[in-house]
Amino acid sequence: MKESVYSWAVELQKKIATKITYNDKPIKIEKICAVDVSYKRNIAYCSAVIMNKSFDLIDTINFKSVVKYPYIPGLFFLRESGPILGALERIKSDFDLLIIDGHGTLHPRKCGLASYVGYLVNKPTIGVAKSCLCGSVREDQFIVFDHKVLGYRFKKGKHDLYVSVGHKISLRLAVEVVQKLIKGEERLPEPLRIADLYSKDHSNFS
Repeated sequence: MKESVYSWAVELQKKIATKITYNDKPIKIEKICAVDVSYKRNIAYCSAVIMNKSFDLIDTINFKSVVKYPYIPGLFFLRESGPILGALERIKSDFDLLIIDGHGTLHPRKCGLASYVGYLVNKPTIGVAKSCLCGSVREDQFIVFDHKVLGYRFKKGKHDLYVSVGHKISLRLAVEVVQKLIKGEERLPEPLRIADLYSKDHSNFS
């Protein structure tokens, strides 16, 4: 089992999970940053975009790096946190909220990629994933794992979207924010949709 090789990473997740905060107070959200990563061969291509609430593009950065870890279910943060943190270090504009393509606390150890990165950058962070890693979906679309409500499922046509707390935000607020950022019949919140498109256009990377 690969996780046994990375037992140190499992322990790191457990430690950070105890430090994640759930803020249910209104927060200023004027600038939203979203990051996404795509891959080609052994290179990770990460794009970070910052938009305002009107979806005007404020800033963007494209950062590529060599992949250091394989994909391991439950340890996705090992593979993607490096490229994401590298992009965030290089973007010039500040932002109020971070959206990451990955799980937050809706994770077997309650610390997915969004929680790991959110904790390190110390920003309100939301995890938005395209598949469910754990838990049971209730009729009201909230997801329960380990006897706790940890996520929410948006049904978008044939596709589902799974929202969870990354850091410094409540699930209620996270769901409200994501709902406001989805345009029409699009599957992803707009900043993340644009980051996804940019990361897949490798011609933008020097």
